[in-house]
Amino acid sequence: MKNQLFRKKSVEQIIADSEAKGSGMMKILGVRDLVSLGIAAIVGAGIFSTIGLAAYNGGPAVSMLFVFVAFACVFTALSYAQFASTVPVSGSAYTYAYVAFGELFAWIIGWALVLEYAVSNMVVAISWSQYFVSMLEGFGIHIPKWLTMAPGYALDAHAKMLEVGAEQLTGIDRIALEAYQTAPRIGDIPIVFDLPAGLITVLVTWLVYIGIKESQRASNIMVLIKVGIIVAVILGGAFFVKPENWTPFAPNGLSGVLSGVAAVFFAFIGFDSISTTAEECKNPQRDLPRAMIYCLVICAILYVLITLVLTGMVNYTELNVKDPLAYVFDYVGFNHMAGVISVTSVIAITSALLVFQLAQPRIWMTMSRDGLLWKRFATIHPKYKTPSFATIVTGIVVTIPALFFKMDFFVDLTSVGTFFAFILVCAGVLYMDKSGLSEKSKFKVPYINGKYLVGLGFIVGLVLMYFYGQDSLNEWKTLGAGKVILHKSLVLVFWLTWLVLSILSFKHNFSLFPVIGILINLYLMSELGASNWIIFIIWLILGLAIYFLYGYKNSKLRKEHLDK
Repeated sequence: MKNQLFRKKSVEQIIADSEAKGSGMMKILGVRDLVSLGIAAIVGAGIFSTIGLAAYNGGPAVSMLFVFVAFACVFTALSYAQFASTVPVSGSAYTYAYVAFGELFAWIIGWALVLEYAVSNMVVAISWSQYFVSMLEGFGIHIPKWLTMAPGYALDAHAKMLEVGAEQLTGIDRIALEAYQTAPRIGDIPIVFDLPAGLITVLVTWLVYIGIKESQRASNIMVLIKVGIIVAVILGGAFFVKPENWTPFAPNGLSGVLSGVAAVFFAFIGFDSISTTAEECKNPQRDLPRAMIYCLVICAILYVLITLVLTGMVNYTELNVKDPLAYVFDYVGFNHMAGVISVTSVIAITSALLVFQLAQPRIWMTMSRDGLLWKRFATIHPKYKTPSFATIVTGIVVTIPALFFKMDFFVDLTSVGTFFAFILVCAGVLYMDKSGLSEKSKFKVPYINGKYLVGLGFIVGLVLMYFYGQDSLNEWKTLGAGKVILHKSLVLVFWLTWLVLSILSFKHNFSLFPVIGILINLYLMSELGASNWIIFIIWLILGLAIYFLYGYKNSKLRKEHLDK
C-alpha cells in the first residue's frame, strides 16, 4: 500500500493519457489569450475590494506588501512555468505533484486546489454582488436588502442592535439590520440570502459550459475594459494625490502591514489558473511559461501604483470600505468617475469569476482520468468540447455557499490552500532537478547554486531576529505552551524548514529560486490565523477519507500495476 500511495506517473504517461482521453478539447489559446486569462483572474475582487481593508490596516506601506507578495509569486510562477513546459496537460499543481511526489500528494494538492478555485470563487461572487447592488443603486434601482447579503450579516446586525442600540450602528450594520427587519419569515426565521451572487455564478457557469472560445472572447473584452479603467484611475487619481496622506507611511508598524497578507495574496491568486488550460493551448510548452510571467509582472505594477494613488488621494483610515476605488473618487467630488468605476468593477470581477470557474472543472477532469474521482467528471461535451459534468458540479458547489455564507469566512481559507499548493510546486522543481526530469523542460527556473547561500541566509535571519525581533521574542515568553503551539507552531515550522533546506542545499546543490519560493510562501502562511489552519486540516481529513474510500480503490495507476 505504501508503494502505491507514493507511486509516480511519468511525464510520457501523463501526456499519452491526455492525448488519448482529452483530444476532444479545442486547442485555440495563444500567449495573448493566456495573458488575458491570467490578468482576468488576478485583477478581480482583490484590487476592487480587499485592497481597501489591507490599506486600512497597513497604511500606505501596504504598497510594499504588494511588492513583497509579487516577489514571492515570481519564484512560484517560475516553478509553475517549468512544470507547465515539462507536463503540458490540464491539472495544474495536481498533475505536477503526481510527477514529483506520487499519487497521495497529488490527491492532497488536487483537494487543496478546490480551496483556491471553487472556494475563492465564492468570495469573488459575493464581492461581485456588493458592487452590482451598489451600481444599480447609482441608477436608482433598489433591490430589497434581504436579497443582497448572507444571513450571517443580518443576524450579526440584529444581535449588535440588541446590545448597543440601533442608533450606534454604522452604515453597513444599518443596511444589514434593515435586511433582518424587512425579510419575509418562516416562523421566527428571516429569509435572507445573496441572490445576485447566486445568479452571476449560474450565468458564468453557463458561459464556461458552452465553450472555451466563447469564454476566451468574453474574457478578452472584459480585460481590455478593466485594465483601461485601472490605468485611468492611476492617471486621473494622480492629480488628487496629497503627499501628506503618505505620512505616516506605516502607521500600525510591520504587524499592521502583515495583517493584510491574506487580502493582498488573495489579490494575486490566479496566475497559476492558466496552467489548467494547457490542453486548449496551441503551444503550451512555449506559451504557458511566458504568459505566467507576463501577467504577474503587469498586475504587480498595476497593484503597487493603484495602492499608492488610493492612499495618496485619501487618508488610509477612510479606506475600510467595500468599494475603495469608487469611494476615493466620490470622496474628492469626482462623482462621474466613481460611477464609471462601479460599472467597470462589475465587469472586472465577472472576468475573475469566469477564469476560476473555468479552472476548477479541468482539475476535476484530470483527477477523474486518473480514476481518483467518479469517471463522469472526465466527460467532454460532444458539441461544446468542455468538461460538462465537472462544470455543472462546480457551478453548484460555488453557487449555494455564495448565496448563504459571509465573504470573510473564505478569504483566509483560500490563501491557506493556495500557499500549500505553491510550496509543493516549488519543492517539485527541486525534485525535478535532482531526478533529471528538468532535462525534459523547455523552460527552466534560472539556476543559482544555493549550496552556501541558503545556510548563510538562515544564519543572517537568526541574527536579525535576535537584534530586531525582541518584541516578538518577549511576546513568546508571555504565552503559555498551549498558546505557542496553537498560534506560533507554524513559525517554528518555518525556521525548522529553513534549517533542513540549508542542510539539503549544501548536500545536493539545490537551486536557490525554488528554495526562496518555499520559504516565502511558508512565511506568509505563518501569518494566517490558527482557526484557518484548523479548518484546513479538517478539509484535508475529509479529502483523505474520500481518497481512501474511492480514489485508492479505483486508481488507474494502481490497477495498471496490479495487472502487470
